[in-house]
Amino acid sequence: MSETPLASAAPATPTTAPAAARPRPATAPLLTPLGLLTVLLGAALPLIDFFIVNVALPTIDHDLHAGPAMLEMVVAGYGVAYATLLVLGGRLGDMVGRRRLFLWGLATFGLTSLACGLAPDAWTLVAARVAQGAAAALLLPQVLATIQATTSGKRRAKAVSLYGGTAGVSSAVGQVLGGLLVSVNLAGSGWRAVFLVNVPIAAVAWLLAARTVPETRSPHPSRVDAPGTALLALALISLLLPLTEGRAAGWPLWSWLLLAVFPFAAVAFVVVERRAERTGSTPLVPPSLFHIRSVRSGLTMIVPFSVGFGGFMFVVAVALQSGLRYGPLAAGVSLAPLCVAFFLASLAGPRLVQRFGRKVVIAGSLIQGVGLAILALTVHAGWPGIPVAALAPSMTVLGIGQGLVLPVLLRIVLSELPVAQAGVGGGVMITTQQSGLALGVATLGTLFLALLPSAGIRDAFLAALLTQLAIVAGTTLLGLRLPRTMR
Repeated sequence: MSETPLASAAPATPTTAPAAARPRPATAPLLTPLGLLTVLLGAALPLIDFFIVNVALPTIDHDLHAGPAMLEMVVAGYGVAYATLLVLGGRLGDMVGRRRLFLWGLATFGLTSLACGLAPDAWTLVAARVAQGAAAALLLPQVLATIQATTSGKRRAKAVSLYGGTAGVSSAVGQVLGGLLVSVNLAGSGWRAVFLVNVPIAAVAWLLAARTVPETRSPHPSRVDAPGTALLALALISLLLPLTEGRAAGWPLWSWLLLAVFPFAAVAFVVVERRAERTGSTPLVPPSLFHIRSVRSGLTMIVPFSVGFGGFMFVVAVALQSGLRYGPLAAGVSLAPLCVAFFLASLAGPRLVQRFGRKVVIAGSLIQGVGLAILALTVHAGWPGIPVAALAPSMTVLGIGQGLVLPVLLRIVLSELPVAQAGVGGGVMITTQQSGLALGVATLGTLFLALLPSAGIRDAFLAALLTQLAIVAGTTLLGLRLPRTMR
């Protein structure tokens, strides 16, 4: 039987939910091109900041005498707060207005970035990073929800593809920009510039958003699900915190106790959410969302993709600086081909999906695997004298593959999502992606760092690459479960 493409002959409705398929009222708010650029800029800030510190960690350690455990907290504090509060941020946007939450998120993100850049010691930096992660959780869910509520047809397909490209490219851009800022050392700011640069960008985005982003909210706002919020936070913290902090802290008792709590918290969360929906209350994460095939299959594939991507970006940052002795700028520039290729591939995605359907995701995953294999061969043959230019072929192939996977997956998840659930659905999707990135840093990063003493940097790097290659193989198989068509 021949496979039907994901998008039919009209690429206009790949992300149009059933509830939004009806003609849009004349009075409905529309997102202008400048408004779209503004919300994408707001989306880029939190995503860039998850990775921007990777190349700055050595200088943070030197200036603040942080130590390995504290450096892990600089990364983990942001990631855990971010992932834990994302769904709540989406729900609050549905309730009080997405533009309002977007503006509050931008303002708070700028202020917490300033606090990070001015931190006098490591503990202050960690606290500011936690607050910055919470601000990001207010900001990011409003982007997809606004796109869902203010666009339709071809404009929505293009906007979601641009969001997907922004989401992927921002991760690599974070390390490129971080390396550049640390190397330039503006006015002697050193690592502080990677945080201070957010302040003027957030200010400009705030001014633009106030003028160009329309206000939207759910037509049926509901109260915050306090028990669900608390249980989701407990589940994510009990999983992500020990996995990201346990190794650096020597796996103390608290890390094992938290891991033991995780399955109970996760099960309790599912039970509470099912009961809430069954009794007519509004759960934080409606279980009925996962009855939608596009949501279920898309999220199932986003998890391993994000685990591999997050782990790769962390391991590459450490291996290039500690193993190949690249400076921060060279380490960042080596990822530039990946950024460019990812973005160009994400732009081509809508037309390719129109013609080839879900085969685009499967092909992208296979191309990503080829890129990893080329990189592994390059590392095996050329270590430790690999110039930056020698990494360009593998990085380019990797970027093409990843750019064909992530934006299409985001479109799949959103394709059948009712507009009334745009905020919570976007929050669930971004939480899944963010948790996957954090798990990747924890798992692949822990594997890499654990092998360093015995195997050396090259072989530890190769082990991490081969592990990610296995993850990519599994992701490719999951692509066969994606829906063949989009309604």
